[in-house]
Amino acid sequence: MPPFAIKTEVRDTRARTFAFPEQKTMYGGKAIAPGDTVFVFASENEGGPGLVARGVVTSARPTPKKRGIARQTPRVSVTVRRRALAKRRLGRAELKPFAGGDDGRPEAELHFKLYRQATNKIAGVSAAAARFLDGFF
Repeated sequence: MPPFAIKTEVRDTRARTFAFPEQKTMYGGKAIAPGDTVFVFASENEGGPGLVARGVVTSARPTPKKRGIARQTPRVSVTVRRRALAKRRLGRAELKPFAGGDDGRPEAELHFKLYRQATNKIAGVSAAAARFLDGFF
């Protein structure tokens, strides 16, 4: 099962369960499914600190497309059961030095997928990025 990251508003960063309705998906994020590992980033755009938790997806439902709109980004509603809280900070400021990099480093991948665009999203991440993120727990 591939790992995923979600960057969105997180009202309670210490919750045991997170519900994220109708989240935009990019970089393979629409493939998220129950049982997948997900790294939860509380979006700095909404006052969050960045990486807050690692969990497992307990529910994932695609959002039906709206009629009359030609181009729509796929959206998914997911529920995540928290397994661990982040022990160290990782957010936009920590990843900014890796902006524009394409050297295969996990930091560059995470900056590109999560912070190149300000939008909140679910994104698939590589095994190397997941190993890097695991070091924050």
